[in-house]
Formats: sequence, C-alpha cells, structure tokens
Amino acid sequence: MKSSIKRTLAAAALLPALVQANGTFTASDIFDLEHASDPQISPNGEQVVYVRNSNDVMKDSTRRNLWLLDTQSGTQTPLFSDQHQYYQPRWSPDGSKIAFLSSASGSSQIYVHYLKQNRTALVSQLQAPISNLTWSPDGKWLAFSQKVAEQPAVIANMPAKPKGAQWSEAAIVIDKAYYQADGRGLVKPGYQQIFILPSEGGTPRQLTSGEFHHGGKLAWQPDSQAIVFSANRIVDWEYKGLEGDLFKVSLSGELTQLTSAPGKEHAPSFSKDGKKLAFLSASGELNPYRNHKLNIMDWSSKSYQMIAKDFDRSIQSPAWIASNKLAIAYDDHGKRKLATITTSGKITDLTDSVSGTYLGRPYISGEFSANYAGQIAFTKGSSERPADVAVVSKDGKVKQLTTLNEDLLGHKSLGQVHEINYTSSFDGEPIQGWYITPPNFEPNKKYPLLLEIHGGPHLAYGPHFSAELQRYAAEGYVVFYDNHRGSSSYGERFAMLLKYKYSSKEDFADHNSGVDAMLAKGFIDNNNLFIAGGSAGGIATAYAIGLTDRFNAAAVVKPVINWLSKVLTADSGLMQIPTQFPGMPWDHVEHYWQRSPMSLVGNVTTPTMLMTGEEDLRTPMAETEQYYQALKLRKVDSVLVKIPGASHGIAGKPSRMISKIEHTLAWFEKYKQ
Repeated sequence: MKSSIKRTLAAAALLPALVQANGTFTASDIFDLEHASDPQISPNGEQVVYVRNSNDVMKDSTRRNLWLLDTQSGTQTPLFSDQHQYYQPRWSPDGSKIAFLSSASGSSQIYVHYLKQNRTALVSQLQAPISNLTWSPDGKWLAFSQKVAEQPAVIANMPAKPKGAQWSEAAIVIDKAYYQADGRGLVKPGYQQIFILPSEGGTPRQLTSGEFHHGGKLAWQPDSQAIVFSANRIVDWEYKGLEGDLFKVSLSGELTQLTSAPGKEHAPSFSKDGKKLAFLSASGELNPYRNHKLNIMDWSSKSYQMIAKDFDRSIQSPAWIASNKLAIAYDDHGKRKLATITTSGKITDLTDSVSGTYLGRPYISGEFSANYAGQIAFTKGSSERPADVAVVSKDGKVKQLTTLNEDLLGHKSLGQVHEINYTSSFDGEPIQGWYITPPNFEPNKKYPLLLEIHGGPHLAYGPHFSAELQRYAAEGYVVFYDNHRGSSSYGERFAMLLKYKYSSKEDFADHNSGVDAMLAKGFIDNNNLFIAGGSAGGIATAYAIGLTDRFNAAAVVKPVINWLSKVLTADSGLMQIPTQFPGMPWDHVEHYWQRSPMSLVGNVTTPTMLMTGEEDLRTPMAETEQYYQALKLRKVDSVLVKIPGASHGIAGKPSRMISKIEHTLAWFEKYKQ
C-alpha cells in the first residue's frame, strides 16, 4: 500500500512535464496564465495604467510589469516590462506623470515617470518597503506609509563578545501580544508611520509618531496641507483589533482626531471641492462578520451621517465621481458589483463582472479606479477568463480593453460553470452553489463528483475563473462548490448563521445537501464522491469525514484540527478568540473541543491526504500533524504532504499551485471505483 502511494505521488510530480497539449487545461498551462490588477484610470479618462501579472517558469515567480492602455482604441504599450517588479502605479493630479514602486534599483523604491518626456526619475532612497503611495492634489508631494523600526526588547545584559569570536545568534526576546504574522514570521519591532516626500525627489519627512500603526488609505485635503487616515491609537490596541478612528495630520505634524465612534472608521476620500469626506465604518461588536457602511462627513462642521444605512451588503472602495455621487463596489450572491451611490443613498448597479485577480480558486475578487469625471476602469473576469482591463460608462456599458489569455485559452476546451440552488437539510436555508462540468461533457454519462469547500469562512466563491477547479474538471470530475451559511455576499444575517458554529453539523448539512442535489441531476456516479477544502474549507472537510463515510477520499489542506491549540499558537488568536468564540479556551473547553475535527476522529474511515505549508502560522503545521498521527494510530489510510517554504498561501507560487492540484488528483485517482 505504501509503495503504491509513493508511485502515485511521484507520477503526479512529473505530470507538468509529461502532459501533452490536448485541448484541455493542463498543469503546465498555469505558468502561462496572465492577469491584470490595479487598473488606474487617468484624470482625463484617456488612458489606463495597470499591473500586468505573468509567471516566470524559470524562477517560479510572478512578474509584475506596468502597461499603458488607450481607452478609445484599446492600444496598449509597455511602460515598464522586464525582469524587475513594478507595482502600485498612481497618476499625478494633472495626468502628466505616473508614480510607482519598483525593485529595479535592488530594493523597493519610488519612481516617477514623465509621460511627455518619456523619462523616469528615481526619487527615493528608502530603507524599508512602503505602501499607500498617494499624490498631493497640487502634485508637489507623495505620501506613503512605512514601518519605522524600534529597538528589540532586551532582558539580559550579555558580556561583550571578544573580537573575532563566533558566538551563537543572540536570544530573541518577545514582549508583544501580536508577535508573529503568517508569511512574515516573527514581527520585527516597529510601527507604521506616515511620511511625505517631494515628488521631484528629496528627503522624506515623518508626520506621525508614537507606538501605534498609521496607514490604510491616505486622503489628502484638497489644499494639500493635511492628510486624513485611519489608525487605532487606543493604548491597548493589540487587544482592540476592531477599533480605528479617523485622524488628520498636517504637514507640520499636528494631529487632530476626527471620529471616535465604537468600531472602525477607515477608507477616507475627499470630494473634489473638499466640502465632504466619505469614509467607511464597521461595528465594534464582537462578531465574526460586520458590514462596512458608507458615511459622509461635512468637512466644515465635522458632523457626519451614515448613507444607505439599511443596505445589507458591505461597501468597498468609495471614490467620488461627482459632487453628490461616488463609485463603490459590493459583493452580492457570489459576484462583485460596481455601482454608484448618491449622497442621499440611491444605489445604481453598473456591472457585476468585476473579477479575476485571484487565480487559484473561484473567490470573489477584483479592483477598480474612478476619476472625478465618472470614468471607471476595472478588472473584468468571467468563469472562463482571469482578469482583463475594462472600462464602464455611467449607463453601465462595458468596454473590454485587453484579452491577456486568449492566446492560451482561446483554443482550449474548458469546464463549463453552472449555477445550482437548493435548500439545506438542517433547516431549509436556501444555499447557492455552482458546478463545473468537464470538457466534452455528456449528460447521459456518469461522472465522479468533487466537493470543494471555500475558506474564510466569511468569504465567498462565485462563477469566476479557477485554475485549480478547471484542472479537476479537465481530468473528468464534476466539481461542485457552494456558498454555505457564513459566506459573505448574502448579508449579515446569513453570515452570522455560523457565529460560534464553525465548523458544525449545520454547515456540513449545507455541503451534504448540495451533494444530494447534484446526485439528483442524474450524471453523478454515487460510487465516486470526493471532498476537498483549504483553511476553513480544510476544517469543514476534516469535520465532514468525522460525520459521514460517503466520500471515497478526502484532501484536507491547511486545516484547524484542534481549536484549543490553534488559537493559542497561530497568528490570529488575538482577533479570533473574542469574535468567533464565547470566551477563552480554558473557560470553554467543551465548546472549543466540539467544534474541533479532532473530536470526531474516532469515526473517520475515509482515506485522507493532509497538506500544509511548513511555514504556515495561520493554521500551524502542528494542527495537521495532530490529525495525521491520530489517523495513523487508527490505521486509516492517510498521507501527509508538507510544502517547504510555504506559508498559509500554500499555492502562492505557480509550482506550488501545480503541486497542490496534482497531489490531490493523484490521491483521488487511487480511490476511484
């Protein structure tokens, strides 16, 4: 048995090299995928600069280059396209220049490109990465956020090391509650501060200070004399992760607090005349999900009111497009919509095709930018294509400007995505899902079914391109995925149905009822049912196989197995414990245990593959190893796959995505009947 597993998994590792072009989506095609991100429309609406993302098969990495698009003709030209990374492009207010970040000089620095002169200037000599690059309205300044390092904690006074001596590395002393972060490891001491830099180059000036993080979206006052931003400056901010207020800092460093409501106020944006400030707010209640609401502040009085208070969706990225209107995005029933909203609260949808910036699984994703004339550029995707660049008019007419993957996918036969709606056997709750039929699907045949469960759990899948699920479909599986209770894009009530119940028999019933609904369609082979999921989906998968033996095999990816250990070892405990549990684990042992898949491991008979990144701090490897050892003690057929160097984003490199997919396919193939 063990040698059979080894042969199967070894064959899977060779698949990318051996698979032949046969008209379907192959493992090696993942390296050839491209997608657009961060489309920025010019102030006059005539051009869009965007980040063109493509993969380097030799370096197993993603290239980020800048391309320029003409919005009338669709003609595109490379602005910067080589082996270096280019990202975060931002138009100057007059449209004559583009500021951006690049690693071209060996470290991440700010550059400014002069379009008419076709010249580029390196304007910074920064010692640490930055974010939130923003032009001042007068074009004289660039603002950004940067971490300012602090001295690490010290307890012992060590003797001086003799010259030339080779001692072990110094001890690391940790005294902060928030001390580690997935993908970054131990958090180095320091705080995010706001800086300004002359746009023609010079010396950065630090505007904020103190042992607090300052950042997020930066909104310049129209007179270019101050910046509005969000920060949590509460003394015990580490324990108050749901809090944040708006502040104003002048160019001289004078700080003024603008809001103090419970919860978080963030994402500020000034109207062109400076008379109004739009921002988002979210409740400070200890809930795992909170809608973000739009607010409008009268700048002269600093009074504000919530707009469209009863709108039961979470508003994103408000941007002024007129004196009384903003462009917004919001997620609804598995899709991201672009819309406008007036200052009186009237919402008008423009398009629901914002998509395509997440390639692995079919998560809701996508971005947009708007100018004051109401012209909007966005990432347009579909179930068959990752993100391209498109523009949308005020009446909702969409014009696609790029076709980045037509050369790769235009001649491929992809799996077709279909919607399915059904009710949960637990309580009759309506559930929305989708299924992908294999290329050359024949409804009179019987196909194996793969149930794939999304993470979060307060995220959502939808009818979007998915490299992972298309690979499964190309290998003959009907792939089913649903937005179970707790998923976002259906309002607060639906999201909150999982409060204190993740995972549970309730969300299992949502998935299981979906499998039954798929079987009722007549083309699913009841003897070939498989289940997989990552993160929250990995938890749900492990929980499911403790409740049922209907699945031939399971792929449990980066799961939580024991909530008692997870929340005290992962990087997310400070936020997760107060919002997703009724209290501390030592006070609610039984509650934590009942929600842990480990509590059901004694029932498991399903052959199980476990897969986690070795550097995962969100769902640490010890969680996976607990389950693996428990399954082995019970002599359940199981295998543990560790991904070296990977954090929670286990498919963050092209080869890792391929490895995840092909190992899963090989494992399931072993248990097909």
